[in-house]
Amino acid sequence: MAHGTRKRPLPTVLGVTALAAVTALAAAPPSPAAEHTAADSVTVSPDPVNAQQRFEGWGTSLVWFANVTGGYPDEIRNELAELLFGADGLALNIARYNIGGGNAPDVKDYLRAGGAVQGWWRAPEGTTREDTEWWDPANPAHWKGDADKPQRWWVDRIKSRIDHWETFSNSPPWFMTKSGYVSGGFDANEDQLKPDSVDDFTAYLAGATRRLEKAHGIKVKTLDPFNEPNTDYWSTRLGPDGQPVGGRQEGAHMGPGLQSQVIRSLAPALRKYTSRTKISAMDETNPTKFAENWNSYPDDVRRLVDQLNVHTYGTGGRTTARDLAKAAGKPLWMSEVEGEWDPDGQDFEDMRSGLGLAQHMVDDLRELEPTAWVFWQPVEDYNNMKPGGESARGGNWGSIQLPFDCTAEDTLKTCPIRTNTKFDTARNFTHHIRPGDRLITVDEPSSAAALDADGKGATVVHVNSTGAERSVTVDLSKFASVGPDATVTPVVTSADGALERQDPVRVTDRRATVTVPAESVTSLVVEGVSGRR
Repeated sequence: MAHGTRKRPLPTVLGVTALAAVTALAAAPPSPAAEHTAADSVTVSPDPVNAQQRFEGWGTSLVWFANVTGGYPDEIRNELAELLFGADGLALNIARYNIGGGNAPDVKDYLRAGGAVQGWWRAPEGTTREDTEWWDPANPAHWKGDADKPQRWWVDRIKSRIDHWETFSNSPPWFMTKSGYVSGGFDANEDQLKPDSVDDFTAYLAGATRRLEKAHGIKVKTLDPFNEPNTDYWSTRLGPDGQPVGGRQEGAHMGPGLQSQVIRSLAPALRKYTSRTKISAMDETNPTKFAENWNSYPDDVRRLVDQLNVHTYGTGGRTTARDLAKAAGKPLWMSEVEGEWDPDGQDFEDMRSGLGLAQHMVDDLRELEPTAWVFWQPVEDYNNMKPGGESARGGNWGSIQLPFDCTAEDTLKTCPIRTNTKFDTARNFTHHIRPGDRLITVDEPSSAAALDADGKGATVVHVNSTGAERSVTVDLSKFASVGPDATVTPVVTSADGALERQDPVRVTDRRATVTVPAESVTSLVVEGVSGRR
């Protein structure tokens, strides 16, 4: 399949993925008809004076899609790897490896497709969910060195392209939880990690991280022990037969007090394993909740955290999280988000999805000023997204979809990979704002901007969600030097094509004006400028 090619969806069945509790994020942008009266011209003035620290790049969690597709035929998984990490694909350079918790051996899998990521523990023969006191992190026999082969296929496949590895946890193993299940507690607001298992949990995370490093010849820079911990998302419900029926993914509530205990325990655990891995925290669901957690941490706990991670499933409080990170002198990642941005569900050609994601990325870059921007997982289960079943209209999570039930006999023809418009609009960012660049201020709310790593150019990514073409003037008057041969080159993604490079427009009197199509995302590549006035 050619990169960026989209196929029309096939008929019928279900939808909902990633963090089911937060799908309310997927608000679609206003329809073109509703915005038809929007201004047909804007001026964008990128300002290099406020250049941020170097941008680390773009990434993804591996988790469910890697757990499923790591065992797929080479033809399929290699094509998928190129779409995600290849230069013509999303060109990602950051990867987050999920350290699975894992339910007891006698618990029948009830999690969503890909959700049962194998843990790194090895239970003695005959262990059941009632056996919770057996694990000893110092006993080599209790570690499963060959655990999680599918996700780890991805580690080997992409490691030459990854600049920053991060490990993270959605839930402790079942034997460390109060409920005895990795999908959460019976009360979603109660701490799930047992108080006497804190040190075991951090030994597990540090030990798995070190084993991953040694087995694959990689260096894990950061480890986040939490995922949306101070929420009521994670719960388990048992049916009349005593088997779990509620909860479809790993998750564990941990309030700020317990988070602090874990961080205090994790620091010496990492030192014990002679790892250089630093602590990141706390992957909270939105900036407001992140700030609530962070402000509750004692000073000694804050000092142990080297990187701040936040999700933007809620969009309020971005500047608060930004300011907290700057005050602490720590890098801030937007470490997870996804959504639909399309009220009609699964659709591979509707520009509303791509425009919605692009505007969300613009807002994150402008308001949060992250040092990295990371997808939840750009790959979703096509079958789970089809209309019908749990969702009559289907779902449009992910930029890429393929069935999560393909077999060893399948090919790209029988297990097709489909991309929607989010794949193409995201590439406007990932291809043109690159690692080493510096985010800079821009005064127009539909645009984000970055200064090139060498300081001799810039990029503005502009989103036109309206139903009319728009005149965009790039005002370069805030740069110290605008060369006589300075140009602005539009690279346009719209319903008519993806990443279509147009003729350069010469800069005159420190300005260049281009016309962008209706419902489009355009990277405006500026060459021949430098410095700040």
